[in-house]
Amino acid sequence: MKKKISLLGATGSIGVQTLDILKSNPNTFELVSFSAGLNIDKVREIASTFQPNMVSVIRQEDAKVLQSEFPRITFVYGAEGLREVAACTGADILVNAVIGSVGLGPTLEAIRAGITIAIANKETLVAAGEIVMDEARKFNVPLLPVDSEHSALFQSLNGENPKEITKLILTASGGSFRDVTRDELSNVTVEEALAHPNWSMGSKLTIDSATMMNKGLEVIEAHHLFNIPYEQIDVLLHRESIIHSMVEFHDTSVMAQLGSTDMRVPIQYALTYPHRIPMQNAKRLRLEEIGQLHFEKIDFKRFKALALAYEAGKAGGTMPTAMNAANEIAVSLFMKGHIPFLEIDEIVERVMDEHKTIVKPTLEAILEVDRNTRNTVYAMVQ
Repeated sequence: MKKKISLLGATGSIGVQTLDILKSNPNTFELVSFSAGLNIDKVREIASTFQPNMVSVIRQEDAKVLQSEFPRITFVYGAEGLREVAACTGADILVNAVIGSVGLGPTLEAIRAGITIAIANKETLVAAGEIVMDEARKFNVPLLPVDSEHSALFQSLNGENPKEITKLILTASGGSFRDVTRDELSNVTVEEALAHPNWSMGSKLTIDSATMMNKGLEVIEAHHLFNIPYEQIDVLLHRESIIHSMVEFHDTSVMAQLGSTDMRVPIQYALTYPHRIPMQNAKRLRLEEIGQLHFEKIDFKRFKALALAYEAGKAGGTMPTAMNAANEIAVSLFMKGHIPFLEIDEIVERVMDEHKTIVKPTLEAILEVDRNTRNTVYAMVQ
């Protein structure tokens, strides 16, 4: 039987690559619903190709126009539309590929509907990891990682005893500015920040990679996904991005997952788990062509955002929520030219310094902290 897929963020980088996998394997997968933003021409293309049951867009007026063009598809919109797509009747897997904490509500909706989550939206676990994981355990719903690093950890841990883990080791490319000193970052441009040396990603992820906040979010996500203390999660600079992550066990053995820089591989593994199917049009890893792999210790003073993420994760409660919200708005302001690159970290640090952590927050408290933090950052910049 075909696996029925719901997809949040169909026009983003992960969404487009997910659709490529579905299109290449029509006898294995069926797209039953998806969400998109403002790229309505792309929505039309996806709807025509896959003929899903339901589509969500941001604006009501777009939903009305599309409904007249595709009468056999149900079009919804806004935050409620996201939740409807996420919990679409008949779906087996929800691929959460939206950017930011907007993915939190739909993820919880899908979990409560008993739908397996393929999680590419790391902000969901950063903002409300304890609540999400508690709900997943309550409803016995698997969370399958899509990020290459977490997929690597997941694969390396397959069949292993979690009690025998000594350390999780996330690898980091170092981003666009890995060979630049912090002092040299004062006047970097948006275009320079978006020039990632290894991966093709969406704009927000690429900027987060340049600050290394992306790796910080992944550390927090790994803590929740694998229930490992922060003291046992390391980050290692690895320029080639060939080893995607490693697990060290207490007998000193280290398990690693290697592969080319193709996000379709971890996406497809999440969709087919526990099985594997051939990857269409993929470049195979040839170590003899690479020759050497390089590793360096992380400089936390150079990559300040990573240090802040560790600090937020260890503080727990609503601190990661505030950190994530501050970072989302700061990155947006940088991409719009309103603040310099280094001010991203400075804004996040200032928000964290001023935040009064709620230790055991409710979902309502998390949403309020998220909303208030965003308003605070806008006020700071103004």
